[in-house]
Amino acid sequence: MECLTNAQLEALREFDTPTICNAIEGFGVRAKTTGYTDTSLRLRVSMEDKPMVGYARTGIISARYPADTRHNEVMRAYYKQYEGFDQPQVAVIQDLDPQPVGSFWGDVQATVHRALGCVGTVTSGGVRDVAEVAKVGFYLFSREILISHAYIHMVEAGGTVEVCGMEVHPGDLIHADCHGAIVIPHEIAPRLAAACRQAVEAEDALLLPCRKAMSEGRRVTADEVMAWRAEMTRRRAAIGK
Repeated sequence: MECLTNAQLEALREFDTPTICNAIEGFGVRAKTTGYTDTSLRLRVSMEDKPMVGYARTGIISARYPADTRHNEVMRAYYKQYEGFDQPQVAVIQDLDPQPVGSFWGDVQATVHRALGCVGTVTSGGVRDVAEVAKVGFYLFSREILISHAYIHMVEAGGTVEVCGMEVHPGDLIHADCHGAIVIPHEIAPRLAAACRQAVEAEDALLLPCRKAMSEGRRVTADEVMAWRAEMTRRRAAIGK
């Protein structure tokens, strides 16, 4: 896997996650119903009013029962994932507990992860210390907000995880905003920013004439809408080509 440059990653932050999703669809590399989170994921802390973009580092947690004797060994292996990597990284953490009871994420872990080069997390578990984490400059995407850390511990580090319906492998490229998170396929990642621009231009075929009519105080006709939609569809067919 060849990673994108930081400049290429920043270019992807200029687009919201639905636009990223639309552009990915144009390449036809996977089914339109896979690769992104379901409605259970919520954005808790955002930075710079821009999406979070980075490469996944993964772990599996649980908080219902105390950790076994391997806890420190697993935690060290988890943290080691972040070493020797210049691009921004994202912690993608699966919570094994059917109903999360303890938070892995708070002020302490957010600060540690920022120091490791991680910009945020996507977790099917919970988060806490939300105001303090915002000051750290760390994105929080979670299923729950929790009070306690309970018996939180790392069960597994560096494997495939499933978070809010999205399967993630270590090294996957993640894009996330208030709409949810999505995995960007590596094979199209270098061309995706250009495809996003195509996706925006495709929608302009419908949006611009509608906005013009609104500014003029004119109501459009069904035939006009259908003609503009046809042009939008034609432009969308060229995405990624």
